[in-house]
Amino acid sequence: MKRLVLFQWFFLIAHIVAMVFGLAGLILVLPHPEFIATLPSFGQTLFQLSMTGGGVVYIVLGALTVFLHGYFSLGLRSTALFFIPAVLLSLGSELLGTSTGFPFGHYAYLNGLGYKVAGLVPFTIPLSWFYLGFSAYLLAYSGLRVAFSRWRMGELSLRLLAVVTGAVLLTAWDLVLDPAMSQAPFPFWEFQEVGEFFGMPYRNLVGWVGTGTIFMGVAALLGRKEPLGLNRGQLVVPLCVYLANFAFGAMITLTQLDERFMIPTALGISIGVLPAIVCWWVTPARGAVSEAMPDRSEPAIAPVPVLSAPSKRG
Repeated sequence: MKRLVLFQWFFLIAHIVAMVFGLAGLILVLPHPEFIATLPSFGQTLFQLSMTGGGVVYIVLGALTVFLHGYFSLGLRSTALFFIPAVLLSLGSELLGTSTGFPFGHYAYLNGLGYKVAGLVPFTIPLSWFYLGFSAYLLAYSGLRVAFSRWRMGELSLRLLAVVTGAVLLTAWDLVLDPAMSQAPFPFWEFQEVGEFFGMPYRNLVGWVGTGTIFMGVAALLGRKEPLGLNRGQLVVPLCVYLANFAFGAMITLTQLDERFMIPTALGISIGVLPAIVCWWVTPARGAVSEAMPDRSEPAIAPVPVLSAPSKRG
Protein backbone atom coordinates (compact mmCIF):
# COMPACT_ATOMS: atom_id res chain seq x y z
CA MET A 1 0.00 0.00 0.00
CA LYS A 2 2.84 2.41 0.84
CA ARG A 3 4.21 2.00 -2.67
CA LEU A 4 0.80 2.72 -4.13
CA VAL A 5 0.58 5.91 -2.07
CA LEU A 6 3.56 7.20 -4.03
CA PHE A 7 1.36 7.39 -7.12
CA GLN A 8 -0.54 10.34 -5.68
CA TRP A 9 2.74 12.25 -5.34
CA PHE A 10 3.79 11.25 -8.84
CA PHE A 11 0.52 12.52 -10.28
CA LEU A 12 0.69 15.69 -8.15
CA ILE A 13 4.17 16.52 -9.45
CA ALA A 14 3.12 15.71 -13.02
CA HIS A 15 0.01 17.89 -12.57
CA ILE A 16 2.11 20.86 -11.46
CA VAL A 17 4.75 20.30 -14.16
CA ALA A 18 2.02 20.19 -16.82
CA MET A 19 0.69 23.54 -15.59
CA VAL A 20 4.20 25.05 -15.64
CA PHE A 21 4.66 23.92 -19.25
CA GLY A 22 1.24 25.32 -20.07
CA LEU A 23 2.16 28.66 -18.51
CA ALA A 24 5.41 28.76 -20.46
CA GLY A 25 3.57 28.13 -23.69
CA LEU A 26 0.79 30.65 -23.06
CA ILE A 27 2.94 33.41 -21.59
CA LEU A 28 6.33 33.04 -23.26
CA VAL A 29 6.01 31.09 -26.51
CA LEU A 30 2.65 31.88 -28.13
CA PRO A 31 3.14 35.67 -27.91
CA HIS A 32 6.37 35.21 -29.93
CA PRO A 33 5.50 33.27 -33.11
CA GLU A 34 8.96 34.01 -34.50
CA PHE A 35 10.39 31.63 -31.89
CA ILE A 36 7.99 28.87 -32.95
CA ALA A 37 9.07 29.37 -36.57
CA THR A 38 12.68 28.65 -35.64
CA LEU A 39 11.81 25.24 -34.19
CA PRO A 40 12.47 22.12 -36.26
CA SER A 41 9.43 20.31 -37.63
CA PHE A 42 9.50 17.84 -34.75
CA GLY A 43 9.60 20.70 -32.25
CA GLN A 44 6.71 22.48 -33.93
CA THR A 45 4.64 19.29 -33.91
CA LEU A 46 5.42 18.69 -30.24
CA PHE A 47 4.53 22.26 -29.37
CA GLN A 48 1.26 22.01 -31.30
CA LEU A 49 0.35 18.82 -29.42
CA SER A 50 1.18 20.42 -26.09
CA MET A 51 -1.02 23.41 -26.85
CA THR A 52 -3.98 21.36 -28.07
CA GLY A 53 -3.78 18.65 -25.39
CA GLY A 54 -2.02 20.34 -22.49
CA GLY A 55 -5.25 21.48 -20.86
CA VAL A 56 -6.65 17.96 -20.95
CA VAL A 57 -3.47 16.48 -19.46
CA TYR A 58 -3.15 18.80 -16.46
CA ILE A 59 -6.84 18.48 -15.56
CA VAL A 60 -6.84 14.67 -15.80
CA LEU A 61 -3.66 14.53 -13.71
CA GLY A 62 -5.27 16.79 -11.11
CA ALA A 63 -8.33 14.55 -10.91
CA LEU A 64 -6.16 11.43 -10.57
CA THR A 65 -4.11 13.09 -7.84
CA VAL A 66 -7.10 14.07 -5.71
CA PHE A 67 -9.02 10.82 -6.28
CA LEU A 68 -6.02 8.74 -5.22
CA HIS A 69 -5.43 11.01 -2.24
CA GLY A 70 -9.03 10.54 -1.16
CA TYR A 71 -8.78 6.77 -1.66
CA PHE A 72 -5.61 6.43 0.41
CA SER A 73 -6.62 8.93 3.13
CA LEU A 74 -10.38 8.32 3.48
CA GLY A 75 -11.21 5.18 1.53
CA LEU A 76 -12.87 4.42 -1.79
CA ARG A 77 -16.43 4.84 -0.52
CA SER A 78 -15.89 8.33 0.92
CA THR A 79 -14.08 9.46 -2.22
CA ALA A 80 -16.67 8.00 -4.59
CA LEU A 81 -19.52 9.59 -2.63
CA PHE A 82 -17.93 12.96 -3.40
CA PHE A 83 -16.70 12.21 -6.90
CA ILE A 84 -20.02 11.05 -8.35
CA PRO A 85 -22.21 14.02 -7.35
CA ALA A 86 -19.38 16.47 -8.06
CA VAL A 87 -18.95 15.25 -11.64
CA LEU A 88 -22.60 14.64 -12.47
CA LEU A 89 -24.07 17.78 -10.90
CA SER A 90 -21.34 20.12 -12.18
CA LEU A 91 -21.74 18.64 -15.66
CA GLY A 92 -25.49 19.22 -15.44
CA SER A 93 -24.91 22.80 -14.34
CA GLU A 94 -22.43 23.40 -17.18
CA LEU A 95 -24.74 21.87 -19.78
CA LEU A 96 -27.57 24.05 -18.51
CA GLY A 97 -25.32 27.10 -18.54
CA THR A 98 -24.00 26.61 -22.07
CA SER A 99 -27.54 25.88 -23.33
CA THR A 100 -29.57 28.57 -21.57
CA GLY A 101 -27.21 31.02 -19.91
CA PHE A 102 -28.35 29.93 -16.44
CA PRO A 103 -26.71 30.01 -13.92
CA PHE A 104 -23.37 31.42 -15.19
CA GLY A 105 -24.45 33.75 -17.98
CA HIS A 106 -24.24 33.14 -21.72
CA TYR A 107 -20.91 31.53 -22.59
CA ALA A 108 -19.42 28.84 -24.81
CA TYR A 109 -16.35 26.62 -24.66
CA LEU A 110 -13.75 26.88 -27.39
CA ASN A 111 -11.17 24.22 -28.24
CA GLY A 112 -8.29 22.91 -26.18
CA LEU A 113 -9.98 21.16 -23.25
CA GLY A 114 -10.91 17.88 -24.88
CA TYR A 115 -14.02 16.10 -26.17
CA LYS A 116 -17.23 18.02 -25.54
CA VAL A 117 -20.18 16.29 -23.94
CA ALA A 118 -23.26 16.97 -26.11
CA GLY A 119 -21.00 19.22 -28.16
CA LEU A 120 -21.10 21.82 -25.37
CA VAL A 121 -18.95 21.02 -22.31
CA PRO A 122 -15.45 19.48 -22.38
CA PHE A 123 -15.31 16.26 -20.37
CA THR A 124 -12.45 17.74 -18.37
CA ILE A 125 -14.55 20.52 -16.86
CA PRO A 126 -16.52 18.31 -14.40
CA LEU A 127 -13.20 16.71 -13.40
CA SER A 128 -11.82 20.13 -12.49
CA TRP A 129 -14.94 20.86 -10.41
CA PHE A 130 -14.30 17.59 -8.59
CA TYR A 131 -10.64 17.94 -7.76
CA LEU A 132 -10.77 21.61 -6.75
CA GLY A 133 -14.09 21.12 -4.96
CA PHE A 134 -12.89 18.12 -2.96
CA SER A 135 -9.65 19.90 -2.04
CA ALA A 136 -11.56 23.00 -0.92
CA TYR A 137 -14.10 20.94 1.05
CA LEU A 138 -11.45 18.90 2.91
CA LEU A 139 -9.50 22.04 3.82
CA ALA A 140 -12.65 23.86 4.95
CA TYR A 141 -13.90 20.91 7.02
CA SER A 142 -10.58 20.42 8.78
CA GLY A 143 -10.16 24.09 9.63
CA LEU A 144 -13.74 24.53 10.82
CA ARG A 145 -13.54 21.38 12.92
CA VAL A 146 -10.70 22.93 14.87
CA ALA A 147 -12.43 26.32 15.10
CA PHE A 148 -15.63 24.78 16.48
CA SER A 149 -14.05 21.94 18.45
CA ARG A 150 -15.18 23.42 21.78
CA TRP A 151 -18.66 24.30 20.59
CA ARG A 152 -21.54 21.88 20.81
CA MET A 153 -22.10 21.78 17.08
CA GLY A 154 -23.37 18.57 15.51
CA GLU A 155 -21.26 16.74 12.96
CA LEU A 156 -23.80 17.19 10.18
CA SER A 157 -24.04 20.92 10.93
CA LEU A 158 -20.26 21.15 10.73
CA ARG A 159 -20.22 19.44 7.35
CA LEU A 160 -22.89 21.73 5.97
CA LEU A 161 -20.92 24.76 7.20
CA ALA A 162 -17.88 23.26 5.47
CA VAL A 163 -19.96 23.00 2.28
CA VAL A 164 -20.62 26.76 2.25
CA THR A 165 -17.01 27.58 3.13
CA GLY A 166 -15.70 25.15 0.53
CA ALA A 167 -17.94 26.72 -2.12
CA VAL A 168 -16.44 30.13 -1.30
CA LEU A 169 -12.90 28.75 -1.59
CA LEU A 170 -13.86 27.22 -4.93
CA THR A 171 -15.31 30.52 -6.20
CA ALA A 172 -12.17 32.38 -5.09
CA TRP A 173 -10.28 30.26 -7.63
CA ASP A 174 -12.69 31.38 -10.35
CA LEU A 175 -11.82 35.02 -9.69
CA VAL A 176 -8.48 34.40 -11.41
CA LEU A 177 -9.47 31.43 -13.59
CA ASP A 178 -12.28 33.04 -15.58
CA PRO A 179 -10.32 36.13 -16.66
CA ALA A 180 -7.33 33.93 -17.56
CA MET A 181 -9.38 31.46 -19.59
CA SER A 182 -11.84 33.85 -21.27
CA GLN A 183 -10.11 37.21 -21.70
CA ALA A 184 -6.43 36.42 -22.21
CA PRO A 185 -5.07 36.45 -25.78
CA PHE A 186 -5.49 32.67 -26.07
CA PRO A 187 -8.89 31.87 -24.48
CA PHE A 188 -10.51 28.50 -23.77
CA TRP A 189 -14.05 29.82 -23.37
CA GLU A 190 -15.85 33.08 -24.03
CA PHE A 191 -18.73 35.00 -22.50
CA GLN A 192 -21.30 36.08 -25.04
CA GLU A 193 -22.36 39.09 -23.00
CA VAL A 194 -20.56 42.02 -21.44
CA GLY A 195 -19.83 41.21 -17.81
CA GLU A 196 -20.08 43.86 -15.09
CA PHE A 197 -17.40 42.30 -12.87
CA PHE A 198 -14.12 42.56 -14.79
CA GLY A 199 -15.71 41.06 -17.87
CA MET A 200 -17.62 38.40 -15.94
CA PRO A 201 -21.36 38.61 -15.24
CA TYR A 202 -22.13 38.81 -11.54
CA ARG A 203 -24.40 35.82 -11.95
CA ASN A 204 -21.36 33.81 -13.01
CA LEU A 205 -20.03 34.16 -9.47
CA VAL A 206 -23.45 33.32 -8.04
CA GLY A 207 -23.52 30.29 -10.32
CA TRP A 208 -20.14 29.15 -9.03
CA VAL A 209 -21.16 29.46 -5.39
CA GLY A 210 -24.48 27.77 -6.11
CA THR A 211 -23.03 24.88 -8.12
CA GLY A 212 -20.30 24.27 -5.55
CA THR A 213 -22.79 24.40 -2.69
CA ILE A 214 -25.16 21.97 -4.40
CA PHE A 215 -22.70 19.23 -5.29
CA MET A 216 -20.75 19.57 -2.04
CA GLY A 217 -24.01 19.57 -0.10
CA VAL A 218 -25.24 16.41 -1.82
CA ALA A 219 -21.86 14.77 -1.26
CA ALA A 220 -21.88 15.80 2.41
CA LEU A 221 -25.33 14.32 2.93
CA LEU A 222 -24.51 11.10 1.08
CA GLY A 223 -21.27 10.71 3.00
CA ARG A 224 -22.46 12.00 6.38
CA LYS A 225 -21.63 8.64 8.02
CA GLU A 226 -18.15 8.50 6.49
CA PRO A 227 -15.13 9.73 8.52
CA LEU A 228 -13.38 12.86 7.26
CA GLY A 229 -10.82 13.53 9.97
CA LEU A 230 -7.42 14.27 8.42
CA ASN A 231 -4.24 15.64 9.92
CA ARG A 232 -2.09 18.43 8.58
CA GLY A 233 0.21 16.07 6.72
CA GLN A 234 -2.75 14.42 4.99
CA LEU A 235 -3.94 17.85 3.83
CA VAL A 236 -0.70 18.70 2.03
CA VAL A 237 -1.96 17.27 -1.27
CA PRO A 238 -5.30 19.19 -1.24
CA LEU A 239 -3.47 22.39 -0.26
CA CYS A 240 -0.85 21.98 -3.00
CA VAL A 241 -3.53 21.29 -5.60
CA TYR A 242 -5.54 24.33 -4.52
CA LEU A 243 -2.56 26.71 -4.42
CA ALA A 244 -1.04 25.45 -7.68
CA ASN A 245 -4.29 25.86 -9.61
CA PHE A 246 -4.91 29.31 -8.14
CA ALA A 247 -1.35 30.33 -9.07
CA PHE A 248 -1.87 29.02 -12.63
CA GLY A 249 -4.87 31.27 -13.18
CA ALA A 250 -3.33 34.21 -11.34
CA MET A 251 -0.12 34.11 -13.39
CA ILE A 252 -2.03 34.27 -16.67
CA THR A 253 -4.38 36.97 -15.39
CA LEU A 254 -1.63 39.20 -14.03
CA THR A 255 0.75 38.84 -16.98
CA GLN A 256 -1.71 38.82 -19.90
CA LEU A 257 -4.33 41.31 -18.71
CA ASP A 258 -4.10 44.88 -17.46
CA GLU A 259 -3.52 46.09 -13.92
CA ARG A 260 -7.26 46.28 -13.16
CA PHE A 261 -7.23 42.52 -12.70
CA MET A 262 -5.09 42.86 -9.62
CA ILE A 263 -8.38 43.57 -7.82
CA PRO A 264 -10.08 40.18 -8.44
CA THR A 265 -6.71 38.49 -7.86
CA ALA A 266 -6.31 40.18 -4.49
CA LEU A 267 -9.91 39.34 -3.63
CA GLY A 268 -9.30 35.71 -4.55
CA ILE A 269 -6.23 35.61 -2.32
CA SER A 270 -8.20 37.16 0.56
CA ILE A 271 -11.17 34.79 0.47
CA GLY A 272 -9.45 31.74 -0.94
CA VAL A 273 -5.69 31.37 -0.63
CA LEU A 274 -5.25 32.80 2.86
CA PRO A 275 -8.23 30.92 4.42
CA ALA A 276 -7.07 27.67 2.77
CA ILE A 277 -3.60 28.07 4.27
CA VAL A 278 -5.08 28.91 7.69
CA CYS A 279 -7.35 25.84 7.55
CA TRP A 280 -4.33 23.67 6.81
CA TRP A 281 -2.14 25.29 9.44
CA VAL A 282 -4.58 25.01 12.36
CA THR A 283 -5.24 21.32 11.69
CA PRO A 284 -3.36 19.04 14.14
CA ALA A 285 0.03 18.03 12.79
CA ARG A 286 -0.24 14.36 13.69
CA GLY A 287 -3.00 11.80 13.92
CA ALA A 288 -6.38 11.74 12.23
CA VAL A 289 -9.40 13.11 14.03
CA SER A 290 -12.10 10.45 14.29
CA GLU A 291 -15.71 11.43 14.09
CA ALA A 292 -17.24 7.97 13.94
CA MET A 293 -20.93 8.00 14.81
CA PRO A 294 -21.89 4.51 16.03
CA ASP A 295 -25.45 5.55 16.85
CA ARG A 296 -25.84 7.30 13.44
CA SER A 297 -27.04 10.40 15.25
CA GLU A 298 -25.53 13.87 15.17
CA PRO A 299 -23.30 14.12 18.26
CA ALA A 300 -21.51 17.22 19.34
CA ILE A 301 -17.97 17.67 18.09
CA ALA A 302 -15.33 16.42 20.48
CA PRO A 303 -12.34 18.70 21.14
CA VAL A 304 -9.61 18.23 18.55
CA PRO A 305 -6.44 16.78 20.11
CA VAL A 306 -3.14 18.39 19.29
CA LEU A 307 -1.41 15.03 19.04
CA SER A 308 -2.81 11.56 18.67
CA ALA A 309 -1.77 8.15 17.49
CA PRO A 310 -0.69 7.96 13.84
CA SER A 311 -3.46 7.07 11.43
CA LYS A 312 -3.65 3.50 10.17
CA ARG A 313 -5.52 4.50 7.02
CA GLY A 314 -3.85 4.97 3.70
